[in-house]
Amino acid sequence: MRDLRDYSLKRHNTFGIEARCRRFLEFSDEGEAVEVARILRESSLPFIIIGGGSNLLLTGDYDGIVVRSAIRGCRFEDGGRMVCGSGETFDDMVAASIEAGYYGMENLSLIPGDVGASAVQNIGAYGVEAKDLVECVWAVEIATGEPCVIDNDACEYAYRQSRFKHDWKNRYLITRVAYALSPTFTPRLDYGNVRAELQKQGITSPTARQLRQTIIDIRNAKLPDPQVTGNAGSFFMNPVVPRRKYEELAALYPDMPHYKVDDQNEKIPAGWMIDQCGWKGRSLGRAGVHSKQALVLVNLGGATGREIVALCEAIRKDVHDKFGIDIHPEVNIV
Repeated sequence: MRDLRDYSLKRHNTFGIEARCRRFLEFSDEGEAVEVARILRESSLPFIIIGGGSNLLLTGDYDGIVVRSAIRGCRFEDGGRMVCGSGETFDDMVAASIEAGYYGMENLSLIPGDVGASAVQNIGAYGVEAKDLVECVWAVEIATGEPCVIDNDACEYAYRQSRFKHDWKNRYLITRVAYALSPTFTPRLDYGNVRAELQKQGITSPTARQLRQTIIDIRNAKLPDPQVTGNAGSFFMNPVVPRRKYEELAALYPDMPHYKVDDQNEKIPAGWMIDQCGWKGRSLGRAGVHSKQALVLVNLGGATGREIVALCEAIRKDVHDKFGIDIHPEVNIV
């Protein structure tokens, strides 16, 4: 177990913001997770649990304890079950599943972050969400130090939401996640521009590897590398609006993209609305909006978390003023 004081978090957030915490705890197995839970119970300090830092915006030093999983390892079981350590890089697990002949994760390729965070955030892309794949979550309950297994239904997954983000926040240390995959490859091609990109390559019936590479190419074309330009990927959630509101806007903007959620609701891309407000490629001080994808806020060099928050709020105001819709950050602002 790593137990460090006055620790820099710069390499633990993909915005590349310099901030420090009073104490940093990292556990590498279930036994260490039980020990970390004991420390948290006995400490009077506040704490936060982080993953790879791809969904984190630090607005200053954190006068408390930061906890992170470093549990590695992945095993495949009969029937398509894949069990992964919560500290594994999620995209590595996507690649591993394809190599093992277990399918379902392809559309989630290149999403940054750790396995544990995938179950907390209900990550999703191109028509697939973690909730479609997570079978159960292994965790240690902080209040008791007891290991437990939480099934998918109990997590109450919704769009970019789970109980881990709300009423279970800081209740559990996630140690492993089990995904229910399939030995049969069934491609999902009808979301976004996936099918069109495959057709450009002359591919009508892709293999899992071809689909994964296409998803990677699409993401690389529109998302900046956080090693070069600090960012947290998609900063805002796409709002889900009542069908009446969608129809009202569609009358004004006939070319507005949208995705049906159910008979009563439609999802409108936040990036499109931000672009319509003229923010794509603009900046506010040292914080900016990516020139190729308006959903992505970037650190142009030396930006503080507060500068990025200021940009976020300016964008939210303009979107609300123009469309009457509130958009909300997907990232965790600390």
